Amino acid sequence: MKCPFCGFTESKVLDSRPADDGNAIRRRRECADCVRRFTTYEKIDEIPLIVVKKDGRREVFDRTKILGGIIKAGEKRSISMQQMEQIVNDIEKEIRNKMDTEVGSEQIGEFVMDRLRKLDEVAYVRFASVYRQFQDINSFIDELEKLLKRKAK
Repeated sequence: MKCPFCGFTESKVLDSRPADDGNAIRRRRECADCVRRFTTYEKIDEIPLIVVKKDGRREVFDRTKILGGIIKAGEKRSISMQQMEQIVNDIEKEIRNKMDTEVGSEQIGEFVMDRLRKLDEVAYVRFASVYRQFQDINSFIDELEKLLKRKAK
């Protein structure tokens, strides 16, 4: 494993433990040259998951895009990074458990909104406003009314 600090290719493993609900192994390493410590994760190499965009383009699934959208929606809210990462983990697990090699971006967006709605309503509305591309204030108000109706039930 290449050291991220000095680039030396030899390191020793100080500690190994399961991570991500047993789907990965977290290894704490120490560089044999600069003696700095760093963490690596080992995961099973899975079949690539393809995301079908609204315009029909296809691209490889990138969990960092989902996390980026959630971070943006959750700015200045009391949502921890751990909660945001858990949302992404849950969504990725749900998609991969379906055993399909392709998933629509609309479905991913709905998964995100469903989880944000339960976690933080403001973050949900922020995400929905970008995802659903509200064209005017009326469509925004309609979404808020739907949220209030769900909350009243």
